[in-house]
Amino acid sequence: MLLGVNIDHVATLRNARGGIEPSVIKAAEIAEENGATSITTHLREDRRHIKDEDVYTLIKTLKTRLNLEMAMADDIQKIALEIKPHSICLVPEKRQEITTEGGLDVAGQTEKVSEFIKPILDAGIIVSLFIDPDEAQVKASAKTGAQFIEMHTGTYSEMFGTDKEEVEFLKLKNSAELAQSLGLTVNAGHGLNYQNVKRMHEIPGLFELNIGHSIISRAVFTGLPEAVCTMAELIK
Repeated sequence: MLLGVNIDHVATLRNARGGIEPSVIKAAEIAEENGATSITTHLREDRRHIKDEDVYTLIKTLKTRLNLEMAMADDIQKIALEIKPHSICLVPEKRQEITTEGGLDVAGQTEKVSEFIKPILDAGIIVSLFIDPDEAQVKASAKTGAQFIEMHTGTYSEMFGTDKEEVEFLKLKNSAELAQSLGLTVNAGHGLNYQNVKRMHEIPGLFELNIGHSIISRAVFTGLPEAVCTMAELIK
């Protein structure tokens, strides 16, 4: 498995004071040097952490891949088509949420999703859909033309260490197997940390894990190089 590092919360810390520190560009550089195979940023409609200038700079400076998380918003689509990241991950978005609360409802809006991602696919950008580990969502995703799904691991992460862990883990494993049988490549992320990430090895064929909050939280105490390097070693 590969490790994608989400640097959104470096931007959250920077924006708390409205200055330039800490630098998300430097954070991406350190992550790359210590085992990250891609850098993920979520350019939200409200720009609460990552800003437009961040992604315009990152696309010029990254040595690895840029994965741009985005909602189905025309202005963000326009930016994606302009900067042409390696991939985009389509996510649901609510203004009032603290973080992404669940997967995109592809099954309930398959045609809309297909139409939105078509120009992105036509531009040669890989498209991933962030979905809950649910059979209907996986099957709908396969109909859109997207090449990837990213399974929402939030519920599994919350249930880790409880009597509901196995139920949630099997949802991930079964959804991954179904997606792969339908020709989709599978990523996973949300809520994964240094303890619960170990079970991802039990899901055959996972391509990449996208992890942010846990890495940035650990970095407060150990430094970002150690935090990224340790996570990269755990998922090898």
